[in-house]
Amino acid sequence: MRVTKDTVVTLKYRVLDTDGNVIDDGKEPLVYLHGGYDGIFPRLEELIHDKAVGEKFTVKLQPEEAFGDYDENLVLVEDASLFPENIEVGMAFERVTEAGEEDVIYRITDIAEGKVVIDGNHPLAGQALVFEVEIAAVRPATAEERAHGHPHEG
Repeated sequence: MRVTKDTVVTLKYRVLDTDGNVIDDGKEPLVYLHGGYDGIFPRLEELIHDKAVGEKFTVKLQPEEAFGDYDENLVLVEDASLFPENIEVGMAFERVTEAGEEDVIYRITDIAEGKVVIDGNHPLAGQALVFEVEIAAVRPATAEERAHGHPHEG
């Protein structure tokens, strides 16, 4: 069976930076519903389309094809009094943007002199990424999976 719209695809994969360092070793296969359901990056989905089980490829995605460009406007310095006392660098929390738009996940990147630096960029924003992909399984999606827009594994 080939990968087409409304198939559930299982991928074996690894993600590397452009220097060859492993970012995600893909210990757990990625399972997604193929066909524009936003389960994976659109460029990857485009390359996977019409492939069969066992086919492999490697592709380099530019930042705008992966986690986006780094946005300096998503880095904010806030007064430490706005946070609980037990915060640490690396903690993440959800925050509604000032325009009241969707929630953004912010990570604390620095704490110093009564200030907290928070960053709403994805940790891999601004980076080109290399994906090594193998099509491990393909099956037709159920009506329920198509209606929900994602696979129901397990």
